[in-house]
Amino acid sequence: MRTTRVLVFVILAVLVTACSLPRIRLFTDATDPLGEYTLEGGGAEKILLISVQGTISDTPQKGLVRSTPSMVQQITAQLKKAERDGDIRAVLFRINSPGGTIVASDILYHEISAYRSRTGAKIVVSMLDVAASGAYYMSLPADLIMAHPTTITGSIGVIFLRPKVHALMDKIGLGVDVTKFGSNKDMGSPFRDSTAEEQRIMQKAVNDFGERFIRLVQKHRTLPDKAIGEISTARVMTADEALHWGLVDKIGYLSDAVQEAKKLAGLAADARLVVYRRTKYADDHYYNATGAAGENEPAPVVIVSLPESLTLPAGFYHLWPGAIAAE
Repeated sequence: MRTTRVLVFVILAVLVTACSLPRIRLFTDATDPLGEYTLEGGGAEKILLISVQGTISDTPQKGLVRSTPSMVQQITAQLKKAERDGDIRAVLFRINSPGGTIVASDILYHEISAYRSRTGAKIVVSMLDVAASGAYYMSLPADLIMAHPTTITGSIGVIFLRPKVHALMDKIGLGVDVTKFGSNKDMGSPFRDSTAEEQRIMQKAVNDFGERFIRLVQKHRTLPDKAIGEISTARVMTADEALHWGLVDKIGYLSDAVQEAKKLAGLAADARLVVYRRTKYADDHYYNATGAAGENEPAPVVIVSLPESLTLPAGFYHLWPGAIAAE
């Protein structure tokens, strides 16, 4: 009994002491403020480099020990910080993304457009491996879009993804009893086939979202009818094809995009290229794709996860599924 009392006392003392001591953290996280780091140049005027890496979403990502902010939150936070800095004369988006949800893509399109309107800063997009569907959607406000020589872009369309498990449930003798108000209340349910009426309704929604995408492309790119007809098939395109059909302005490397941003903004050759991060990297450069989230989360010893293409929630997407199938 005496041993038990001593043990309880020690535990309580540790807890009280821990509460009174300053919080000690081993890793940065999203509660830390963004810092500005210079990648090159030494002038007063700046170009901000923002990395867009992975599927576009407004949902925070859960990590091993904490969650990181969504891509929408990260990019919006960087634009808000840049708006307070009058020396930021251009923003360069480094994009490697298959797209994402239609809402998240549209939010970024809106935020980039609004930032450009409020500040007068020039917007340049540099596409790397993939900049398809929603990644192209968010690029539309740019003053110049540059594709890497081996970029895949396009996929200008909408897809509605939803799992279907009723066939498996039938095999194992499992069912779901549904009581509903409204004939279409369980529309899109994974537990049964869709009716012809439900398919018509969902197709109309997909068409409406897709037509909005095409209208925005027409607004920003002023393409001829032949080009609109081609991109409306939602096919992906190589950089050369995208240039031919007017989806991009130039083909070049990220270093070329930096120079184009300087020209558009009328900046001197020594203008600084900066990034916002929460961690300082030695020998940092513009191919470092680390974003503005808390970057120092320790990697798990064992990674157990399904491919992203199998874990996307049901919903409407500006997304090229082919780019995430192997992730």
